[in-house]
Amino acid sequence: MTTIPNERLRTPLAVTLSVWKALFLRETVTRLSSGRGATVWLLGEPILHVVIMLIIFTVIRIKVVSGIDVLAWLIVGLTFISVFKRTSSQLQNAINANRTLFGYRQVKPVDTLLTRAFLEGFLALLVIIITSVGAIFLMDVDLIPDDLGIMLIAFFGLWLMGLGYGLICSVATELIPELGKIIGMLGMPIYITSGAIFPLHNIPQPYLGWVLYNPLVHGLEIARLGVSPYYHVIHGTNLMYLFQCALVSIFFGLALQIRFARRILTK
Repeated sequence: MTTIPNERLRTPLAVTLSVWKALFLRETVTRLSSGRGATVWLLGEPILHVVIMLIIFTVIRIKVVSGIDVLAWLIVGLTFISVFKRTSSQLQNAINANRTLFGYRQVKPVDTLLTRAFLEGFLALLVIIITSVGAIFLMDVDLIPDDLGIMLIAFFGLWLMGLGYGLICSVATELIPELGKIIGMLGMPIYITSGAIFPLHNIPQPYLGWVLYNPLVHGLEIARLGVSPYYHVIHGTNLMYLFQCALVSIFFGLALQIRFARRILTK
C-alpha cells in the first residue's frame, strides 16, 4: 500500500501557516540574539532619542507642545514612528538574510518579509507599552490613553505603511543594490517631516500642505490625540489618508514581489 506524504495531505494554507510559524520563531531568535545587548537596545534606542530631544526642548524652554506635555509628545512620536522605521528597515534586508532558506520549495521570499514584519510590529508594540508604563510610574508623565482604540488604529496604520514601504524597498535593493544608499538618504527627510521630533504646527502654508503629503504625519497626530483630547491636531489630518497610502504601497510591493520573484530566487 502506497503511503502519501503528510505534506500532500495538507492544504496550501496549512503549509503556508507552518512556514510562517517556523520563520517567525527563527526571526525571533535571530533578532533578539544577534549581538550583545540586542534585546536591551530595543528599548534603549527610543529612550535615548527621547532623552536627547528632551534636553534640546529643555534648553529652548519648551514644556508644552500643542496642548500636551512635551515629554508625552516626544514619547508618543518617537515610539510610534519606530513602528514604521523598524518594520521598513528590517524588511529591506530580509530577502538577502534568508536566501539560504529558498532552497526549500515551501519557502517564498514574500514569506520571510511578512513574518519579519509581524515580528517587528509585535516588538514595536512591546516597546511602546514598556516605555509608556515606565514613563507613567517613574517620571509621572500622563500617558494613560484617553482613546486607546484610536491609538491602536494609528499603530496599525503606521505598521501597514512600514510593511508596504519595506516590500517595495526589498525588491528595489535586490534588483539594483545601489538604490539602498538612496533609500537610506530618503529616510532622514521622511523622519524629520513626520513630526516625530519637531512640531509642525508653526510651518506656514503652503509648506505645511506639502508636509501633509507624508502619511506618517497623520498617524502620529492621531496617536497623540489618543493620549489627550486637548491635543491640537494639525488642520488637515486624515487617518484615512494613511491607510490609503499604506494599502497602495502594499499592493504595489506585492505586485513587485510577484513580478520579479524568479529574478530574486535566481540571483
